[in-house]
Amino acid sequence: MTSTEKLLMELIALPSVNPAFLPSNDPHAGEQRVAEFLASVAANAGLDVEFQAVLPNRANLVARLTPSGPVTQRILLAPHLDTVGAAADGFSPRARSLRIHGRGACDTKGSVAAMLSAVAAIARDGKRPAKTEIVFVGLVDEENAQAGSRGFAQSGISASLAIIGEPTQLKIVTAHKGSLWLRMETRGKAAHGSTPNLGRNAVHEMARIVDLLETKYAAQLRKRRHPLLGSGTINVGTIAGGTQPNIVPSACSIAIDRRTLPGENENSVRREINALLKQHGLRARFDNEKPAPCLPLETDHKIPHVSQFLTSAGQRRPAGVDFFCDAAVLAAAGIPSVVFGPGSLAQAHTDDEWISRSSLNSATALLTRFLRGLP
Repeated sequence: MTSTEKLLMELIALPSVNPAFLPSNDPHAGEQRVAEFLASVAANAGLDVEFQAVLPNRANLVARLTPSGPVTQRILLAPHLDTVGAAADGFSPRARSLRIHGRGACDTKGSVAAMLSAVAAIARDGKRPAKTEIVFVGLVDEENAQAGSRGFAQSGISASLAIIGEPTQLKIVTAHKGSLWLRMETRGKAAHGSTPNLGRNAVHEMARIVDLLETKYAAQLRKRRHPLLGSGTINVGTIAGGTQPNIVPSACSIAIDRRTLPGENENSVRREINALLKQHGLRARFDNEKPAPCLPLETDHKIPHVSQFLTSAGQRRPAGVDFFCDAAVLAAAGIPSVVFGPGSLAQAHTDDEWISRSSLNSATALLTRFLRGLP
């Protein structure tokens, strides 16, 4: 078993489920155990370690490998430490001939293990970069509200490149979709179920809207394509309306997941949906609640450090992914960001999450090679 595989097994055995998904007193909740363990590993490798407070009992881990001379540039390796929930046996790591199983194996403790192992290898071989500071940042709360990356971005740190750890099958990703959650409500008029003609059925109105969004609006989105990301999408995920069968419902609401492309934002999405409803004689109002934006990512692959990373990985063209992650948060703060890591998203959040051992070790080798090439 390689040192990276061993580190991953130890990480899986330390539950770090995002507290948003568990009761406050659940022993599996929070990233603190993992952060403290990684701090010890990093310190033993010779890295300078600190914690950046983000939320109560939840802090980003920042481990720095300082160069031998003055810092002229900085590279960030930034995976997230939290996972989704799992059955109790999901926190018992299992190593088989080709795979390592357990919650977080690919999403994204595999990236944590590969990235910290790569930085530690540079620190231990005594050949630090002369000008480049390499910073490992273990981020909290990616699976819920990205408080870790948002807090880190607000710290004002600058960097030439941030490599965000996510399962990309060892592909360097320069673009990902944004995630926009919207709520819409229709209003009707209540009446007795025996005289529905005296009321106005808000559920019926919403049913027509749902059909319009899932058909004509979805088709409209398919006509707009991004070279790496394809088309934006819409999914009506929840619907709620009415109180009992013998009352004409006066209100109905839906929750929408709209995956956006670079150039789209919440205002533009609301405008085009409102225009479509008006065109078909339908009316609904958007909830004015403003969640933190989950922006799309688009990083120029010709930026020198991005191009260098692609060349080091032997990848001719950058890739794109459908999911949202911390990369867009750091990019919005002015840090050129890409996404990279071992494992496949197909295994993320599944009951039997796993990562191939070859993918994990290849990620470590690729990152080590890139870091060793920095001035």
